[in-house]
Amino acid sequence: MKAREPDLIARIGHGASSNPTLSLPLGIGDDAALFAAKPGFQTILTCDWFLEGSHFLRDRHPADAAGWKCLARAVSDVAAMGGEPRCFLLSLALPPSRTGRWLNEFLLGLRRAARRFKCPLVGGDTTQRQEILINVTVVGEVRAGRAVLRSGARPGDIIFVSGRLGEAEAGLRLVRGKGSVRINKKDPTLRKHFYPEPRIALGRYLSNGRIATAMMDLSDGLSSDLPRLCAASGVGARIAAAKLPAVEMTARRGAKKAEALDPLDLALNGGDDYELLFTVPPSKARRLPRGFQGIPLTAIGEITRQTKLTLVHNDGREEIIRSRGWDPFQ
Repeated sequence: MKAREPDLIARIGHGASSNPTLSLPLGIGDDAALFAAKPGFQTILTCDWFLEGSHFLRDRHPADAAGWKCLARAVSDVAAMGGEPRCFLLSLALPPSRTGRWLNEFLLGLRRAARRFKCPLVGGDTTQRQEILINVTVVGEVRAGRAVLRSGARPGDIIFVSGRLGEAEAGLRLVRGKGSVRINKKDPTLRKHFYPEPRIALGRYLSNGRIATAMMDLSDGLSSDLPRLCAASGVGARIAAAKLPAVEMTARRGAKKAEALDPLDLALNGGDDYELLFTVPPSKARRLPRGFQGIPLTAIGEITRQTKLTLVHNDGREEIIRSRGWDPFQ
């Protein structure tokens, strides 16, 4: 039976939590939603594309993972400013063949993410297209004057990252490999690629405590995102290769060579980690814990006055960091 747009809208509205809150007096059901910013807070607005063929593969990525990840990616931008997500809009284009089971599973993952991130769906749009196109707009809040920008890093600041770098990219390469991939939720590599966790609580901690001077999320890879932070701040950076918290590669059944994946390359150039990259003054860096709610916090280098970006290898050799992360136009 061919799906009708009103039916799809009703299913989508039912499929993701959209109960009104104090900051959301009106959700789905009218021409638009109503959002009430709290006194003493600033509103954060961000949007993100999630496209079949570019960001996920229909025959390899579970539909519920697409639902989870499309929201997690956008929420990560809010976390990177020290804010909290409040609600989101969903624009969804899909072929009639994906309005049945695929859509049900997609909405299941989306609903789980919305509940996990306390970010209800409040509206959006639907249309038909042969490939699946997803756009998510998230509204968030941050205390006035507490938003952590990319432009606040200063020479001498210590550069930190959360979590491990390169896990999501390693998972993507497994998914793209030959043969079927069995999803094991205990496998941190596949788990991080399919179901990333935006660091909302960590971003809020770094913002409210006035700990971080600059911050952004790692969506395109350290080698691409670090230059953006440095450019916004008008500074450079020296990174120690030995200090990068790289993914631990282990042999897997069906894999020819685990060593074919270079952990350093993954840590520098792998995207989709959605960890936080942030800078901290030396006086505060000494008091920063090694972990936050089970997430490792690792000092990987230092902000410099010279605007070049340098990677220092174990043997002392230095090289300029080249941007080799994700670029949709490359």
